Amino acid sequence: MLAPLVWSTPLRSRFRGLDVRDGVLLRGDAGWGELSPFWDYDDAESVTWLRAAREAADVGFPDPVRERVPVNVTVPAVGPQRAREIVLRSGGCRTAKVKVAQRGPARQGRPGEVEPLAAEAERVAAVRAAFDELYGPGTGAVRVDANGAWTLTEALARIPVLDAEARGLEYVEQPCATVAELAAVRRGLSVAVPVAADESIRRAADPLRVVREDAADVVVLKVQPLGGVRACLELAEQVGLPVVVSSALESSVGLAAGVALAAALPDLPYACGLATAQLLERDVVADPLLPTDGALDVRRREPDAEACAAAAPDEGTRDRWLARHGRLTALLAQVPA
Repeated sequence: MLAPLVWSTPLRSRFRGLDVRDGVLLRGDAGWGELSPFWDYDDAESVTWLRAAREAADVGFPDPVRERVPVNVTVPAVGPQRAREIVLRSGGCRTAKVKVAQRGPARQGRPGEVEPLAAEAERVAAVRAAFDELYGPGTGAVRVDANGAWTLTEALARIPVLDAEARGLEYVEQPCATVAELAAVRRGLSVAVPVAADESIRRAADPLRVVREDAADVVVLKVQPLGGVRACLELAEQVGLPVVVSSALESSVGLAAGVALAAALPDLPYACGLATAQLLERDVVADPLLPTDGALDVRRREPDAEACAAAAPDEGTRDRWLARHGRLTALLAQVPA
């Protein structure tokens, strides 16, 4: 088995509070897998990420039922002009996920201030206008993602405004942090905007709670946090709601696992959030997973020596990841299969 390959790259725009993304590539008999839990995940929570990487490297992926996967373009919390440019250069994507609910730094133990509603509205309006320009008035789908950062009051006040700017939101993803709040958003909205659950699935001890409490119309599944493609397929069957497959901001090696999940699902009613290689300054492959005509081809990517050299981390980052991989490997060995 080859030694783990550590990679690191700046992001084109600040995303989820990050300016840099990094991780580890692992080689096994079936190919390459990726281990890249965010640094705010502790070791116990990161074990499922290693399980997913080992599935990709050692077992491989289920057979696909489709050859291409439709994807959305992701628009970070940027100004309206930059948002427009991202959509215009998205590789033919006809769906956009717009990040909202960005908060400033916490002060004295209290959450930072959420960005003004006007900034969110301008971003969404710019995306809608870009789709109108590209494909004609009213074309393209716009969804927003709050990453659980709105309060219930903020969500109920802001979603109708953003729905109007989008001329109909496809859905709002994780508007609030808790399952109870998601259910309250669904009950309390004055407009008919579906609610999608992300963090309430991937960071939950009980991901089926969103179903029992009637808290979501759509579920977002991410391969690494949930332990692999097969684990996600099983969860999708248990949940019984429409599924959107999304990335955890991986390299193209890791994104291929998300594409494999989307390709294996019996039904795929929504574009998937897997075009995030567009957010990386550098990738680890010669041919990154980038959309053409709004979709990704269903095929794996192999690390490229030249690309990996360009994405090589500093010594401290490399040592930190190798130590983390060692700890997680030891923890995974203690977990029953």
